[in-house]
Amino acid sequence: MDRLREELEDTRKLAAEKEEQLERYAADLRETFKQERERAHELRSSYVATVRALTNAVDARDAYTGKHAERVAAYALELAHTIAPELVADPLSEFGFLLHDVGKVAIPDSVLHKPEPLTAEERALIETHTVIGAQILAGIEFLADAQEVVRHHHERWDGGGYPDGLAGEDIPIAARIFALADTLDALTTDRPYRPAASLERARKVINAEAGTQFDPAVVTAFAEVSDERIEDIRRAIA
Repeated sequence: MDRLREELEDTRKLAAEKEEQLERYAADLRETFKQERERAHELRSSYVATVRALTNAVDARDAYTGKHAERVAAYALELAHTIAPELVADPLSEFGFLLHDVGKVAIPDSVLHKPEPLTAEERALIETHTVIGAQILAGIEFLADAQEVVRHHHERWDGGGYPDGLAGEDIPIAARIFALADTLDALTTDRPYRPAASLERARKVINAEAGTQFDPAVVTAFAEVSDERIEDIRRAIA
């Protein structure tokens, strides 16, 4: 009996030691997780700061369009809720929307802000901003996915866009969504050559381009976004 009691006591001590060891491991894991989360937050903040700086550099080239990049990004994310929720779940998706025109930093002001119609050569130069933008982001690892929107946001569903003439579902879904959001903002914003169109008019123009300029499924998703929601975004990002 004495021997059994000793063995039982030894077992209890061993169990207590293992429990303490497990508690230490758990505490270490919690601390490691906390530190990793803090580092991830800091890294995310630095990513956002970098993207904002690049976006501001583009916006500074054309103050007339105001917060175009932010509005279009908000419109695109709103559409994505319906048609591609995985984009909303990825916090990096917004970066491609914000940086869509980053390549325009390489376009001369004389062409970028020309009030008269562009010549064929000038139009071709403007169109290079998609490729230049993708090249600018190519060396930035965390912006790898953003390159798809930057390069392909002027592709058309019917294959008549640029720079690669992609058609249909060969165009990345983020770029298909963004193309509609970009047009929405362009139509409903005052420009030097025309006043802003009403949202009702913009919807008619966009609906008419379903299956040609735009992915029909994206146009359908746009129809499900209320006028009130779009107006809320416009007021918040003016």
